Amino acid sequence: MTGNPRIDRVLSFLEQHSIGYELHEHPPLPTIEMALEYWKDIDAVHCKNLFFRNHKGNRHYLVVFECHKDLDIHSLEHKLHQGKLSFASPERMDRCLGVLPGSVSPFGLINDIAPENPDPKELYPNGHRVKLFLDSFLSSADRLSFHPCDNTASVVVSRDGFLRFLRLWGGEYEWMEI
Repeated sequence: MTGNPRIDRVLSFLEQHSIGYELHEHPPLPTIEMALEYWKDIDAVHCKNLFFRNHKGNRHYLVVFECHKDLDIHSLEHKLHQGKLSFASPERMDRCLGVLPGSVSPFGLINDIAPENPDPKELYPNGHRVKLFLDSFLSSADRLSFHPCDNTASVVVSRDGFLRFLRLWGGEYEWMEI
């Protein structure tokens, strides 16, 4: 293990569920621009992860897409019919995903498997606080790279391993064109 509790929790979850991974440690990389230099020799599709809340503050959305793409937030707002979206606060990131700004990751969904003391107004019918939207481009990638809930490392998993992770999480996710 790495000695970093956030990273170790992700790696332990992957190991407990027989999801193979590669760990690549590096300096803190809070932006895609900084990360690209360190990712250049890692054979995987690298992802950008954005965490939003609706205008009422009772719905949370994690959007994951290929790192070179841009997200049209207004199109996402229209699709969700939840009014204006805004980036979630650091407190919401920590509460819902167990991450800090610059470290948002779908691996944070392990903190949404059985939320502690959730506000019932935040829960979807499936008992989770977060809905996940995935770039449909990622569905054809052989290998995907995400921060393991801390931006001092990147973890690469196979597409099948990632889909298994999503099944274990058990929340709602949707593929969409970005």
